[in-house]
Amino acid sequence: MDHSASTAVRPEVVEAMLPFFSEQFGNASSLHQFGRWTRAAIEEARDRVAKAIGAESEEIYFNSGGTEGNNAVIQGVAFKNFAERGHLITSKVEHKAVLMPVKFMQSLGFDATFLDVDQYGWVDPDDLRKAIRDDTILVSVMMANNEVGTIEPIKELAAIAHEKGVLFHTDAVQCLGKMPVNVNELGVDFLSLSGHKFYGPKGMGIFYIRKSARDSIVELIRGGTHESHMRAGTENVPGIIGIAKAVELAVADLETEAPRQKKLGDMLYEGFLDHLDNVHLNGHPTNRLPGLVNVSFEGVEGESILLSLDMQGIAVSTGSACASKSLSPSHVLEAMGCDPLIMHSAARFSLGRENTEEDIDYVLRVVPPIIEKLRDVSVL
Repeated sequence: MDHSASTAVRPEVVEAMLPFFSEQFGNASSLHQFGRWTRAAIEEARDRVAKAIGAESEEIYFNSGGTEGNNAVIQGVAFKNFAERGHLITSKVEHKAVLMPVKFMQSLGFDATFLDVDQYGWVDPDDLRKAIRDDTILVSVMMANNEVGTIEPIKELAAIAHEKGVLFHTDAVQCLGKMPVNVNELGVDFLSLSGHKFYGPKGMGIFYIRKSARDSIVELIRGGTHESHMRAGTENVPGIIGIAKAVELAVADLETEAPRQKKLGDMLYEGFLDHLDNVHLNGHPTNRLPGLVNVSFEGVEGESILLSLDMQGIAVSTGSACASKSLSPSHVLEAMGCDPLIMHSAARFSLGRENTEEDIDYVLRVVPPIIEKLRDVSVL
């Protein structure tokens, strides 16, 4: 029940990757036939990814994941404007892979605005319109929140930024395979994806840069001419083949898998309401990712819920996986204005391809008695 943290690599993805660990091991930068074969495989993978998300092949760059993609655009655009510095805009509910590079650029003399959100974690487009200044160089707002699942109005936000001549980036790491991701329909200039969120290999990501925005960003990893001078370093060929296959499968399965996971998520939340009092849904009640249910069980500490469920073979999260060792309250729930007791009693259930109705039934048998027991001994 923690697929927002990571997913298993699909068998079809592993099968596609295997030859590139041994049989087709050539360096794609080599001029001999072994290198040419590998280069052809990389470019074919790039074409397939581009087609799947509505981009052109030359707009797709492979990297190590969402964190690198987010850092690459925020720092890359900022360093392009380093002489004049400038103004960055993001939201208070972004992943730390966005918040931290923005704060880093602040330490180097850039200004930044962190947009407020409403009680559901939603960014108001009017707030963005008011925040844009003459010196704003980039807006970065995530497509859907990783903790509560709220889907942001990216198309409208990107249009507002472009009205003012400002570049727009979205962290779409949680979205592929759960909702449509088409860069032209969204109108974004930059977009980040991470393979291990949609049954691809860990350590692999996709960074989209619209052709018209390519000259607005500088590369962070310098060296050779790999990835069209955007990211130096010998390509992770098995990873590239794997992530391309995972993208294709996720897009192909979207029409059936998203509604299936939504049905299971609704069953889970409604079951909690039927069996327990004082259960609160965090995030938008309808406009959120399918299968992501962030709930607070009032009167119980979130870490206690996580550990108790772990002993019953149920994996959940108290927030993003990257902050799972922190006892501080979720910055997302804090920005949403949640009561401190609600923040500390939150648990995120995020469903995936493997989950079934039998899993939901098991969770609904196990969770209520655990919550009641923890409430009896809780100091909250």
